[in-house]
Amino acid sequence: MPSTQVPVIDLGPWRSGDPAARARTAARVDEALRTAGFLLVTGHGVDPELPARIREAARTFFRLPPEQKQPYAVSVGGRGWLGPGAEANSYAEGTASPPDLKESWSWAAEDPTGVPSVDAEWFRPNTWPAEVPALRPPVAEYLAAMRALSDELLVLLAVALGLPEDHFTRHTGHPTWGFNVNWYPGTELTGEPLPGQFRIGPHTDFGTVTVLDREPGAGGLQIHTDEGGWQDAPWEPAALTVNIGDLLARWTGDRWRAGRHRVLPPPAHAPAEELLSLVYFYECDAHTRVESLPAPVGRVAHEPVDSHVYLRAKLDAITVP
Repeated sequence: MPSTQVPVIDLGPWRSGDPAARARTAARVDEALRTAGFLLVTGHGVDPELPARIREAARTFFRLPPEQKQPYAVSVGGRGWLGPGAEANSYAEGTASPPDLKESWSWAAEDPTGVPSVDAEWFRPNTWPAEVPALRPPVAEYLAAMRALSDELLVLLAVALGLPEDHFTRHTGHPTWGFNVNWYPGTELTGEPLPGQFRIGPHTDFGTVTVLDREPGAGGLQIHTDEGGWQDAPWEPAALTVNIGDLLARWTGDRWRAGRHRVLPPPAHAPAEELLSLVYFYECDAHTRVESLPAPVGRVAHEPVDSHVYLRAKLDAITVP
């Protein structure tokens, strides 16, 4: 995929405070998000040992026998283990497909707001696998880093649109978020892919920004653009992959695109390939009113939506009955 469509954005110049450097960074971001909806971000300051420690502990859990994982089973949007067959992301596009070929452990926002109806739906306690105590410390540290980075990215995105720096972060004082560790095993566990079956089916994410730490693979991430169709996503060892979701695309009046993507099934030439991705989905405060930016920044005037009515509908849509 041409680097002009998915550039590598170094946050160092942005963080320098130099107005010219910040303006150049913001302009590159605006250009990229109009086409693919994806960025590669370096200079983010996240300790590379954190994802490595999470992967090591998470693999220990995912490789347990199914009967040991089953007590943690939840449905999409829950906190715990999403087992095989629980989710089909292509449903969000209205496309029928077999379930996604993956397992996940999911965490989500849990610090209560004090509003019982909101807390009961969006801020419930997380679950941790007792069999893998080594998982909790690095995940807790990583989540704090992701929250800070996501807010910084939203400030950068506001500046890229010529808006006040807090245009988006004024709505992330007590946000919801989700964090999935996605395990993509080989065909010895999943079986041969069915027609139209992916590790994750084609879709766009639902919230504001998604921050992904991934492993490259033959059965890996692909990005869709109008110009190039489906192409393998670029990868840089030190970079995090960032894409915007549906809520932020609506917020910009479709000036920016929600990044459409999929994860290929295990390939025929490498059927035992195993990958593990760390995916942080950032949202906003519960029940934020999301209104499209007017022209000339925005391109389409969407009807305003309640952010969390919208998110709940999307989560329900990808749940396999």
